Amino acid sequence: MSELKTLIRDSLNGDMLENALDFAAFLDENDMFFKDSAVNFQNEVVCYMHIDSGEEEPSPWTIWTEGNYSHEIEGVSIDEHTKEIAWAHVNICASCGDCSPGKRKVIFGKEFENVCNADMAFYCPNAKTLECVKKLLEMRKNNIIL
Repeated sequence: MSELKTLIRDSLNGDMLENALDFAAFLDENDMFFKDSAVNFQNEVVCYMHIDSGEEEPSPWTIWTEGNYSHEIEGVSIDEHTKEIAWAHVNICASCGDCSPGKRKVIFGKEFENVCNADMAFYCPNAKTLECVKKLLEMRKNNIIL
């Protein structure tokens, strides 16, 4: 069993466990590998993940996306519903110290102020939200390939 699947099984339960295992299968199918909180494709980070059994944020499961989401990427169709999910998860800087005070970014044609280094943060994502995350990772993967 992979490091990620072991971490998931040891830390999560219920629907969150099932969703995380489905997400781990998606990563495997797309040649994306988890190591030390980063998910990589061809040695490039596609997202970061935090998984533990704690109760405090970002626990027990958080995904932060990496990439340029200012526009759609060829080969990955993004519908309006998926864009709305992405917009609802824009990661506004909370004086993290890493990027303070955040940057102005355009995400799928919509402008946001004070966006943290990772454009989007998905806390305890449900199955529907994970479909959006998967699309975002497909976009990042296609960017890396091109």
